Amino acid sequence: MAVGYVRPARPGDAGEIARVQLATWRIAYRRMLPRSVLDQLDEDLLARRWHEAVSDPPSSRHRVLVAVERAEGGGSFLVGFTASGPADQDALAPDEERALGPEVAAITELLVEPRWGRRGHGSRLLAASVDLWREDGFTKAVAWVYERDVATRGFLASAGWEPDGAARALDVDDLLVPQLRLHVALT
Repeated sequence: MAVGYVRPARPGDAGEIARVQLATWRIAYRRMLPRSVLDQLDEDLLARRWHEAVSDPPSSRHRVLVAVERAEGGGSFLVGFTASGPADQDALAPDEERALGPEVAAITELLVEPRWGRRGHGSRLLAASVDLWREDGFTKAVAWVYERDVATRGFLASAGWEPDGAARALDVDDLLVPQLRLHVALT
């Protein structure tokens, strides 16, 4: 029987986080983002960025958590991760001028490698994040999701997240990719 758990990311996890991110994007987003963009993503560059995010976060309220699956035979695998922190300018919609406030957390990534999906890893990552957000005094959380990412939207909706009316489109290699912002109250 496999056992899954969540723990804070360590600097040595950066390479695996980058691998999970790249594998997940190339599978889950292959019909949303241009293939040329996905093919050009640099795993080493992503690993360096994740190493920095884990080893030198902007604040104590910025966190990277990893989901680990431990098999009965003793092996363990990093299978997903989430990154979050206080909502900043990146959490705003294009027409918003005011910050969302210090009580709002923002998810910047929440990914589980597709081959490890449907095993509770996403739920454990989200639950651990919510616990930490509450400890940090956040009362609300937001996350941008691709409009066509039915899986992520459905997952977050099942946990009580809903659209807050904000939308934007990312310009990805001259293709506009629509996103919706979801929110949830943490109280």
